Amino acid sequence: MMSGSFSFTEILGTGAVLAVVSLLLVLWERAEKIKNLQKAVDNLKRSLDEMDEQAKLIVRTDMELNKTQEELDKKVAGLYALQKLTRAISTTLEESLIFRMVEPGHLEGLNFEKACGFLWNEKEKKFVLYLTIGYSEDETRIIRSSIEQDKNIYLDLIKNGKTLSSISQPKDDAALKRITDIFDVAYFVICPILPKEGNKGFLFVGTLNTDTSLTEGDEELITILVNQLGQALENARLFEKIWQSQQELEKKVEERTRALTFALEEVRAISKRKTDFISAVSHELRTPLTSIKGYAAILTAEKLGVLPPAAKERLEKINIHSDELVHMVNDLLDIARIEAGKTIMKIEDQDLRHIIANVADLIAIQCKNKNIDLLADIGEDVPLVLADRSQLERVFINLLGNAVKFTPQNGKITIQARLKEKTVEVDISDNGIGIPEESLTKLFQEFYRVDNAVNQEVKGTGLGLSLVKHIVEAHRGKIWVESFPNKGSTFSFTLPAKE
Repeated sequence: MMSGSFSFTEILGTGAVLAVVSLLLVLWERAEKIKNLQKAVDNLKRSLDEMDEQAKLIVRTDMELNKTQEELDKKVAGLYALQKLTRAISTTLEESLIFRMVEPGHLEGLNFEKACGFLWNEKEKKFVLYLTIGYSEDETRIIRSSIEQDKNIYLDLIKNGKTLSSISQPKDDAALKRITDIFDVAYFVICPILPKEGNKGFLFVGTLNTDTSLTEGDEELITILVNQLGQALENARLFEKIWQSQQELEKKVEERTRALTFALEEVRAISKRKTDFISAVSHELRTPLTSIKGYAAILTAEKLGVLPPAAKERLEKINIHSDELVHMVNDLLDIARIEAGKTIMKIEDQDLRHIIANVADLIAIQCKNKNIDLLADIGEDVPLVLADRSQLERVFINLLGNAVKFTPQNGKITIQARLKEKTVEVDISDNGIGIPEESLTKLFQEFYRVDNAVNQEVKGTGLGLSLVKHIVEAHRGKIWVESFPNKGSTFSFTLPAKE
């Protein structure tokens, strides 16, 4: 009995051990499943967090785009208002009528509702009010009295030719507080009117609207307006001089009239180019380049997660159009810097053969696509030229690019260079569609594009040839063109040769 009971106990003990082991195995298996499930939960949580961050970025991007769009719309409205105002100002040659052309509606387009215009009368030694908008008679009397008391401040402003505004002055500045109190405004711009001849003065514009603060763009628009007023006053005074001279001598009248007509044509041409510039910039720069390109690049790189094909395709289009606008703006800035003498030219000895070979490689694919022969004929006696390599390459890229664009299939482009006295003359010829005679004198103007079938199909800014002209002239060279419709064109320019 004892022996049998002991065996049963052993069996019972062994079973218990096996049961415990089995239970432990089950528990371990479940623990592994729980661990795997926890990993899956963690991964899911990370994915949700990444999606949340991406959604937040998209919302921030949308808000930034809306804000930038509002700012651009405001600037575009200001540009159109300025355009209308400058047109109105240019329609009169009577000094007394120039300021009357400024109307309340024009100011509203520039985000101001109050204005005063003063000119200094040298004989009477006082400022004379020519323009008042947004003020009653009593308020105007107070302003006149204040201007008379502080006339030295405004005379210094005219003498120094500086603009005074809410941006340029500290908020706690005593002069700023006095001006805002006298003119009863929250923000203002005071800009000197500086015609070359006659009485000078200043234009004050201000606003009581505290919802939107004054920006440098608003100040720049007023500066342009004041320049137009100064130019209009100068034209009016020139016209007055010529009219008075008519009483003295008929011949002198005819000479002065021709001079005035020429001056007026120049003003109209400048005004038209400026109008074209404003229209082009206001149209092209609607896209907020900085924020769009930055956020689009982040999303296109899929750093925040994989994008649907449709979204990625649209982001790539945004990048392409942003690059086009950046290229246009860079050309504009380059032209402005060269004109202002702020571009530093790294003048060194350059071998035209090497530069032409490099540029030819760049446009080889374009030539191949149209089966165009590109030939270079550089004389053995052509010496090194003194030039900035990168700028000179831009000249060749622009001229050769145009030649390829306007040369038909199976055409030919020739590059020739020869020594002429102390300069090297380069000729780039094609057998393309040519240029009408009436367009030759305008070809190097900013934004001018020849009206032909190719330009109607291919986008462009009209800045390439203007940039080329500025670069060549910055090298103390000259550029010109000869062309005949349907026979081709030859663009020629000179560069200083190394002695």
